[in-house]
Order: sequence, then structure tokens, then C-alpha cells
Amino acid sequence: MRTFTIILAAALAALSLSACGGAAQASSPDREPARTIRVESYDGELNPIEVALPYAPERLAVLDLPALDILDNLGLGDHVVGVAKGNSVDFLRDYMADDAIRNLGTIKEADLEAIMSAEPDVIFIGSRLAAQYDTLRRIAPVIMLRTDPEAGVLASTRKNAETVATLFGLENEVEAKLAGYVTRIETLKAAAAGQSAVLGITTGGAFNTLGNDGRLSLISREIGFDNLTAADTTASHGNEASFELLVKLNPDYLFILDRDAAIAAEGAQLARDIIENELVKKTAAFQNGRIVYLNQPDIWYTAEGGITALHLMLQDLEGVLLTD
Repeated sequence: MRTFTIILAAALAALSLSACGGAAQASSPDREPARTIRVESYDGELNPIEVALPYAPERLAVLDLPALDILDNLGLGDHVVGVAKGNSVDFLRDYMADDAIRNLGTIKEADLEAIMSAEPDVIFIGSRLAAQYDTLRRIAPVIMLRTDPEAGVLASTRKNAETVATLFGLENEVEAKLAGYVTRIETLKAAAAGQSAVLGITTGGAFNTLGNDGRLSLISREIGFDNLTAADTTASHGNEASFELLVKLNPDYLFILDRDAAIAAEGAQLARDIIENELVKKTAAFQNGRIVYLNQPDIWYTAEGGITALHLMLQDLEGVLLTD
């Protein structure tokens, strides 16, 4: 960290000197001023703000999987000079394997020296890096993308994509990329009509329930399942629950996100081994074959808010609800 502080101080000093000579540069008839635009983002407290950014930035540091997903969909991968290689999903692994793209840490902990050395024009982060927002914005302008459960995953994905697209004048591309998603959600909604569910997450051998204000909210808020623990305010990894509660609630469906599988935790107990005990086997969900272990937990856990991620999340649900 001491090394980084020295590097950062030197960089800021260089920027200051550059600013002093800015008038002379601006007066040169051969130099066109860089175009600046403003986009909506969030600060370190997750408050909405506007951020001034260079139009069509050349060098992007990306420490957020939804942002990388969107950049990839918009054909902007060549602008990516660094990513958080500590986290990935299958459809983005080419960026992780490319030695020309720097490793900038993880989606929860940025490698500040690596980001400095990448010399980015813009840095993309998610809310997991909110605590480092003020430090990161001293290196380059920061765009934070996030999912708002109240607005919905589809609306949040569209907003995220429009934010990224605006930087490059590609706003018209977004709707084409999301074409058909509304229809897919409506079809799933029809299949879920009148059905109850419990949304859950397994982590560290425990089972936690989820409200409508966090992960898996797509299933209740947009697909329309009656979430029997909707009144709960969701903690980071859900609310501790007992299997006796599951028996009491007796949902039609039980949707399970295996967090340990999502983060590839070594030696972790599989969600199925945690859930399918003698108590849970008494529920309608088990007896009717409606315990759903989400096929791509890493996407649900780390990539929600991206274009391809939403396609794959809907695909997980279609594989269950439209073939039931």
C-alpha cells in the first residue's frame, strides 16, 4: 500500500503539472479538445450521481462482470486493458485467459497498483467495491453499475447497458440486444401464476432464505412467484432459517442458489446434500420434484445485471418451468 501511495501521489503531481500547461495545449490549432459527456452512476454511498467522462474512452479497467458482459455484447472488448481475473463466468473466460489484459484483482478487492499501471481512461466497478470508490476515482473516472431489485433485473440490465453504450454512441444497440426478454419473462410469468415459492441460498453448510430485495428477486418480482419469505429484509447472504420453517411454509417450489459452488469454495458441501434431508422431503416442493438448484449459480451470484447473464438466468428458469 505504501508503494501505491507513492505512485498515486506522483501521478497526481504529474496531472497537476499537465493542468498548468493545459492552456498552451488547448490553444494549439492542431489539437482538438477531447469531448466530455456525463452519465448517471453511483458514489461510494450508492447515491445516484452524474460522472463526467471522456467520450469513446480508449482504455477500460473493468472490475465488474455485468460491465464486462455488456462491453463484450457491444463489441467493445478491444478497449478492455484490465479485468478482475479473480472472478469469472464461462462466457467471459477469454478475457481472463488473455495475457495482454492485466489482472486487476477481484470484484471485491481491487489491486490499486495494477490499475494505476493499466492507465485506464475509465474504471468500471460494481457495488462490492463501493468502499474503494473514492480511492479509485483518484486514478480515473469511475462508473458503478448495479441491480435495483425494486426496478427489476430487466430494467436494471437495460439501464446498465444504456450507461455503457452512451460512452460510445451505441444507445441504439441496446434494445436490439434485449429484444425478446420481455416476452420470455411474460411466458415464465404465466407458468408461475398462482404458485408459491421459497427463495434460498446455501453457504457454509447452512440454508438461508431470501426476501424480495436482493438475490433471486427476478423469480418473485418479475416472474411472479409468491415468495413466502418476501417480508424478510435480505442480509448479504440471506436470513438464517430452519428446515422446520420450510415444512411449515410448504412452498410449491423451492429455488436454491448454491453460493459455495458460485465462488468455487474448496471442500464445500453441495446444496443438494444440505437441502434434501428428512424434514424437507415432507414438503410439496420435494414430493413434486420442484426443488430447483439453479444451474449456473456463479452467474446468479456475480454477474446479474449483464445482457448475456440475464439470458442465461432466464434459460435456467425456462428449463424448469416450461418443461414441467
